[in-house]
Amino acid sequence: MMRQTEKRDAKCDKHGPFVQEQLGLFSPVWSRCPACEREREQRENDLLILAEKERLRVLQEQKLDAAGIPERFRDRTLESYKATTEAQTQALKWATEYAYGFDDALATGRSMLFLGRPGTGKTHLACGICQYLMGKGITVYYTTVQRAMRRVKGTWSREADETEAQAIAAMTKPDLLVLDEIGVQFGSDTERNLLFDILNERYEKCYPTLLLSNYGKEDVAKYLGERVMDRLREDGGRVVVFDWDSHRRKM
Repeated sequence: MMRQTEKRDAKCDKHGPFVQEQLGLFSPVWSRCPACEREREQRENDLLILAEKERLRVLQEQKLDAAGIPERFRDRTLESYKATTEAQTQALKWATEYAYGFDDALATGRSMLFLGRPGTGKTHLACGICQYLMGKGITVYYTTVQRAMRRVKGTWSREADETEAQAIAAMTKPDLLVLDEIGVQFGSDTERNLLFDILNERYEKCYPTLLLSNYGKEDVAKYLGERVMDRLREDGGRVVVFDWDSHRRKM
């Protein structure tokens, strides 16, 4: 015969009376207050959820670090962009269409140029595109021309942590390269040649590039050169002009 479970009345200081059951056959081990047990399990579940959220947060930060997304713009999305004029609405529409239809851009290498004054939302929309694509498992890399050139030139030192080929690969392998501050100080011939090598390799691989500049189309064309501009025009490459007042000045 199976031994019947012993039971007895007990009282929890917090939840009041409950029925205890003897858990051990040969030792006086009694069950605890069921309400206390539920609360303990809930606390453990809450801690597990918090730990998972923190793990995902750290993982996301690591992805953003690897993608080069500036910390100031890590909360910028396509949805958070405030379009108050027809021109801004059109810019948001083109950025959204580019992000949502990126499979087509990736198949053809279709690129985009955001040109206009500082503080008009170019970086916001570019980072919004990156955030959307990263959420889809698409690789992106954001950098400025100056940082890109410093990275490549830094490999020329004997103490460098990476080779020039590795530095260039960091900008030619991602599905989307976002290259900011095109035309700053108009650069040296060496810098322009390095930039051409990067953009040309992406062109040959049909990898799209999103370029941002505070200069006008003519100055950007002068800086990039006609060969690069011809490649950017192919497959429906679009120039989006941000010609409204700076949001930062209004602030």
